[in-house]
Amino acid sequence: MKDLNQQNITIPEGRVEARDKVTGKGKYAAEYAVDKMCYAVLVGSTVPSGKIKNIDLSKAKQVKSVLGFVSHLEKPAVPGFATEALMKESRFGLPVFHTDTIYFKGQPVVLVMAETLEDATYAASLVEVQYEKTKFNVDFDSTYAQIPLHEAGKERGNLESWQDAPHVVEAEYEIKTEVHHPMEMHATIAAWTGTDHLKLYDKTQGVNNVQQVIAPLFNLKKEQVEVMSEFVGGGFGSGLRVWPHVLATVMAAKQVGRPVKLMLTRPQMFIGTGYRPASWQKIKLGADDQGKFMGIHHQARNETSLYERFSDQITRITRLIYDFEHLKTEDALVPLNINAATWMRGPGDCTGDFAVECAIDELSYKLNMDPVAIRAKNIAVTHHPDSKLPWSSNYLVDCMNLGAQRIGWKKRNPQPNSMQDGDWHIGYGMSVGMWNAGRNKTSAAIKMKKDGSLIIQTAMTDIGTGTGTGMKNIAHEITGIPKNKITIELGHSNLPPAPSQGGSTGMSSVSGAVVEAVRLLKEKLLAYAAKQDQRFKGVQEDVLVLSETGLSLKNDTTATIPLDTLWKQNNLDELVVEATSGPGEERKKYAFCSSAAHFCQVRVNVKTGKVMVTKMVCVADGGKIVNEKAAANQMSGAAVGGIGMALMEERLLDTRIGGAIADDLAGYHFPVNADAPIIDVSFIGKADPNINPTGAKGLGEVGIIGTAAAIANAIYNATGKRLRSLPITPDKILS
Repeated sequence: MKDLNQQNITIPEGRVEARDKVTGKGKYAAEYAVDKMCYAVLVGSTVPSGKIKNIDLSKAKQVKSVLGFVSHLEKPAVPGFATEALMKESRFGLPVFHTDTIYFKGQPVVLVMAETLEDATYAASLVEVQYEKTKFNVDFDSTYAQIPLHEAGKERGNLESWQDAPHVVEAEYEIKTEVHHPMEMHATIAAWTGTDHLKLYDKTQGVNNVQQVIAPLFNLKKEQVEVMSEFVGGGFGSGLRVWPHVLATVMAAKQVGRPVKLMLTRPQMFIGTGYRPASWQKIKLGADDQGKFMGIHHQARNETSLYERFSDQITRITRLIYDFEHLKTEDALVPLNINAATWMRGPGDCTGDFAVECAIDELSYKLNMDPVAIRAKNIAVTHHPDSKLPWSSNYLVDCMNLGAQRIGWKKRNPQPNSMQDGDWHIGYGMSVGMWNAGRNKTSAAIKMKKDGSLIIQTAMTDIGTGTGTGMKNIAHEITGIPKNKITIELGHSNLPPAPSQGGSTGMSSVSGAVVEAVRLLKEKLLAYAAKQDQRFKGVQEDVLVLSETGLSLKNDTTATIPLDTLWKQNNLDELVVEATSGPGEERKKYAFCSSAAHFCQVRVNVKTGKVMVTKMVCVADGGKIVNEKAAANQMSGAAVGGIGMALMEERLLDTRIGGAIADDLAGYHFPVNADAPIIDVSFIGKADPNINPTGAKGLGEVGIIGTAAAIANAIYNATGKRLRSLPITPDKILS
């Protein structure tokens, strides 16, 4: 392909990584070419519980290019698995290839390495494993009631004080297991470049996290583990953990003394890279005649694996949005013979919000009160999780008012089952979502070249959220350097350290580091400039204006110094600065949140049970929006995920055999373009004055938190059926 720069084509401004992605120049984890690389394929357990009795490799060894095997019987040492203390320190769950115990069906039991992928795949099919089977349980629905609940957070007020409230809603809610399924498959290439140096190309949302997990397992310093993840084809939380296949690849590379590539299949991702756990919830909610909430009791249980207990913290959201004077939350974990769960976009809060927002909608009908009005009346003015800190900014009511206007909420007939178009019944629904707006300690470096160009570096990985473009926009805004002279480098552990990209903290965290790095760059430039022109001496950094050709001052347009003069006089080739920025005292004074209001119109066919989401409006308070295109894409993509959660996503397990069925993209349904309308996304756009130097808050989570509830509420408005079990499939509509 001819380089686009050589074709006299005007390319519209877009994401910084867009050209590399569309031309194929950008490499994903499985696409790197490494000398002498061989291929690995996992063999998974065929039973959900038991012990390995025997592994027969005799047939597999006959395949021509097979190089070796890894199993609990034949493996390189992993010192971190030697003691329980080291295992805890490594933050790694399943002791892969270090136990003969089977916890779930599909658990890795053998890894086959060969010169070619085809030979490794064929040899893996010839591995024969015998098991001593034991009793298993994968049935969440028939098990959760047996698990006692315990307190989840401090009780506020008391339950007894509102038991006789004039209006009470009490209901149970269920959500089936959902799987992340990013477009890019999970893959790892591992290469030991020395006895004490490891290089990894990994599909991850945090290169420094991979370092911190893998290094102690092999008694290495984190600097001795080099991790690259420059391009990521979606994560949604699946890349926030270091999964067994990553460690397996590292062990394989040590075993054969060569670089090894392992790429999971789609069925292996069903049981290898996490999921949103199935859940049960019960809500009891009371209000007075004016719609003022009197109290809430929220109970929840979620499934988890036997070898690693994962709480999705489902009731956390209940303490966040509304002013509940009396509140009690309880939860419990339901251990089963399944693989480990993990965070999935909007973790816990997305699940809990569905139950809370559906219960509030039900209460609004009991009171004959507008669902927007009842929420607005009860929004908390302080951060209620016992801190009582004031919100630094919270424009959720503004989100609701703008969303109602944009959807045409006044057209809604509040009487259920009243708007019809032949066999199609039309309904409107709404809900809100909120997320604690976090910020983490992050570092960034800037290199300024002789030609006035900037290279901005951080280890943070851009998982498709537009982080790199946001960094470029911030740097351009505060330096004046043209965007085409700013380059972004991301996703390598050798770059300045940064947290994982997740939890809606990416831009909030890295923006502060970029601002601080620019300040240090200007400080250095002023020091050099003052040697040549006294007018630059004692000047504050924000008065300095940069361009690709020189320096000037805002308050004195005659004070200019050409860059080439500055470089020559000081014998410079480039200027390099590195800065670290993170949360500070503001966290003791204020609470921080991002929020959104979701409105939708649905059409429900009463003969087929089909639900069509025909209109969707999302209005978000994400502070200052540094990259509106990417921010809108975040919101609309998350909302489409909410459509899947509401209407189709469900991992199916056969409780008789203890394993997944329909474990591919034909059997697991999620939304495609035809299932979603063009989503109307708007932003309040007011910078938060305290969260970080740019005023930007996170957006990734609030695009999905509340979407499923809005759809379920719209279905009730359309049909008069209150459906509390997700996904809402046609059979539930018709039952």
